[in-house]
Amino acid sequence: MPRAWTLASRPKGTPTPNDFALISVDRPELADGEVRVANRWLSVDPYMRGRMNDVKSYVPPFAIGAPMDGGAVGEVVESRDPSLAVGDLVQHMFGWRDEAVGPAAAFIKLPAIDAPPQAFLGQLGMPGMTAYWGLLAVAEAKEGDTVFVSAAAGAVGSTVVQVAKAKGMTVIGSAGGAAKGEWVRSLGADAVIDYKAGSVVEALGKAAPKGIDVYFDNVGGDHLDAALAHARPRARFAICGMIDVYNDAKPTQLKYLARLIGNRIQMRGFIVSDFMSRTAEFYQDMAILSGTLKREETVHDGLDAMPDAFLGLFTGGNTGKMLVKL
Repeated sequence: MPRAWTLASRPKGTPTPNDFALISVDRPELADGEVRVANRWLSVDPYMRGRMNDVKSYVPPFAIGAPMDGGAVGEVVESRDPSLAVGDLVQHMFGWRDEAVGPAAAFIKLPAIDAPPQAFLGQLGMPGMTAYWGLLAVAEAKEGDTVFVSAAAGAVGSTVVQVAKAKGMTVIGSAGGAAKGEWVRSLGADAVIDYKAGSVVEALGKAAPKGIDVYFDNVGGDHLDAALAHARPRARFAICGMIDVYNDAKPTQLKYLARLIGNRIQMRGFIVSDFMSRTAEFYQDMAILSGTLKREETVHDGLDAMPDAFLGLFTGGNTGKMLVKL
């Protein structure tokens, strides 16, 4: 029988393996217009932590005891809809399980870009779109800007670094530890901050003595405060995520928040779904850049590994995109 992960209990603080349960699910017959997909790659992403809380948000919370969902790539193994044939590779949101059944409209055939299928869960998928539109549309970054990127070794941050360099910007990335820092440098970053080695505010001041024009925020906390401290007049901040507070409800202390006023800093939060109507434009540009962009993946094997892969996002366990291969 197919299997799926459910949320067994709502986490208090950082989730633990006991908050998840792996269950067997029914294998229904297909109705007209439906397809059956064998999942090959599953994604875990930081935003999923918010869905474990029973609060109103832009995405409904996970229901206790029901199969969880998230990004996935799979192969059509049965179809009752002419738009998808057996063997087609598709992207969809029925993750955290080994088999998915649903209307054909819920599955998107992978575009004809020369890339492995799992790339459409990372650099060519939701994280890549988040990086691309957050940098270029939300922060309105342009050639000549100095860009600061937090979590620069992650799926989103590493793409921000490379797109910014491809567009003629100076890039400062933050990553934890020497190995991740070296990888971020290999992506083209002009300077790298090891946030585990000391004060981010002081390190950013040394890396960008004339200040920054753009901050791409995946972290919040001391990284956001450092960006405020060193922002040039009319700097633009794209606020994508704040993983620093996902498991901890204590308020973030921002000593330099008042600089928003005098420096006319623009700070804008966004969600990647704001830009779904521009997917074709994203693929067109990324197809041009894809020959020069590097991609790193941290892969766990087997459906049983899903909770470990997810929890690894909060302990620095990934370089690039965190994936589970089935």
